[in-house]
Amino acid sequence: MAGAIASRMSFSSLKRKQPKTFTVRIMTMDAEMEFNCEVKWKGKDLFDLVCRTLGLRETWFFGLQYMIKDTMAWLKMDKKVKKQILDEKIYCPPEASVLLASYAVQAKYGDYDPTVHKRGFLAQEELLPKGVINLYQMTPEMWEERITSWYGQHRGRARDEAEMEYLKIAQDLEMYGVNYFAIRNKKGTELLLGVDALGLHIYDPENKLTPKISFPWNEIRNVSYSDKEFTIKPLDKKIDVFKFNSSKLRVNKLILQLCIGNHDLFMRRRKADSLEVQQMKAQAREEKARKQMERQRLAREKQMREEAERTRDELERRLLQLKEEATMANEALMRSEETADLLAEKAQITEEEAKLLAQKAAEAEQEMQRIKATAIRTEDEKRLMEQKVLEAEMLALKMAEESERRAKEADQLKQDLQEARDSERRAKQKLLEITSKSSYTPMNSSTTALPADLPTFSLISESLSFDFKDTDMKRLSMEIEKEKVEYMEKSKHLQEQLNELKTEIEALKLKERETAMDILHNENSDRGNSKHNTIKKLTLQSTKSRVAFFEEL
Repeated sequence: MAGAIASRMSFSSLKRKQPKTFTVRIMTMDAEMEFNCEVKWKGKDLFDLVCRTLGLRETWFFGLQYMIKDTMAWLKMDKKVKKQILDEKIYCPPEASVLLASYAVQAKYGDYDPTVHKRGFLAQEELLPKGVINLYQMTPEMWEERITSWYGQHRGRARDEAEMEYLKIAQDLEMYGVNYFAIRNKKGTELLLGVDALGLHIYDPENKLTPKISFPWNEIRNVSYSDKEFTIKPLDKKIDVFKFNSSKLRVNKLILQLCIGNHDLFMRRRKADSLEVQQMKAQAREEKARKQMERQRLAREKQMREEAERTRDELERRLLQLKEEATMANEALMRSEETADLLAEKAQITEEEAKLLAQKAAEAEQEMQRIKATAIRTEDEKRLMEQKVLEAEMLALKMAEESERRAKEADQLKQDLQEARDSERRAKQKLLEITSKSSYTPMNSSTTALPADLPTFSLISESLSFDFKDTDMKRLSMEIEKEKVEYMEKSKHLQEQLNELKTEIEALKLKERETAMDILHNENSDRGNSKHNTIKKLTLQSTKSRVAFFEEL
């Protein structure tokens, strides 16, 4: 349960001689507190004390949990906010449902890790109201994608922080914390009475989202009932009391208890804390700061481990790359050496062929000269001789051309041989460079060692007094105003996110499936109305005029 309070009580000590008081330790998500309880107290007395200390408003959403015989039990078992939203007892618009679901996932699974939280990891989770799912033409995968998109933005939030954010968003829902009861005014008009932490609200039975009239607790002096008739006395004694009738006698006591409890908490939250409560809150803040520092330290350690692992992986990858480059360089060197040997052999053969052709050309020239010098006695011999001379000249010309071609080829082979030797020299140089790069010092585990000394946190308690002057009230008012400003700024950013998602999925909405609640909520959104500014607008009129309006409904 979000914000659930766990308590451990030692019952064995009660078997001995019981003192007038005994100590109970209460553990919350943020801190541990100890209370001195009287033996005659009931569980409700302890629960009320814890609520007053923590300043809880909606006490019905919380309870005390304890262990008995290794079994977890609840001293006060109440409804869960998440269950009420999923069961649609609290209306939640689709865009807010997705955001709440993302915080519920953060509280359960911790930080988003894409290697662990893969597609479909939310398939078995119940995160959205069925009415929201049925309202859109969207597959479970599409909903999961949008929930995961916001889930990834919550990184670094602890479980209790995620649950607290869930409650902060939920408390802005129109029906959050409101208990509805059927009533009639003096004219007999059927209405709904809404009781919550802010005050009493009057609703139309067909519209539980937008109250018609509101009466904040600071305007109410007394609430009482006789039989089915309730009487509300305004703080201003000049204003007449107003009355209404409840529908059932058995719920009158519940209405009165809710009114008294909410009114008491409302007024107590606007008073300065007692010394005991201030000390407990200081202890809680100190414990929260300690846990925050511990989370930061663990986050730093995790980050340093991840960086060290990334560095190691990068070095291993680089080493493998250098080995591959060295292997390729060796292969290139071997190929260059083989090519150089082949070219040298071919150049030698070509050179020998060129010499042989030159020798044959010279012999042919000599033969031609010898033939010319030979006397030809007959005309036939002369023609035959001329023909032989012509053939010899053509053969000599061919020999000369072939010799020249072979000489050019030999020169080209020499040039290729020189280039091959240059390539071989470059390959050897690159291999030498790679060999020198790969000789590195292995990573020392001490380089990623975490700092031994972490910054410490101390809290010096200021002197406190039971005598609360006007300055205390002014300080308290300033703190409340500061919290309000921060909350408004955060709400504005949150509203922008919600509007962005609403626009994104609007095209997939099935209009014919909209419920009356959906239509009412959309109308409020179009007018720019929210839970708090609606109540603020309603209380701008005087209490007297609102009482008169209620009686005339």
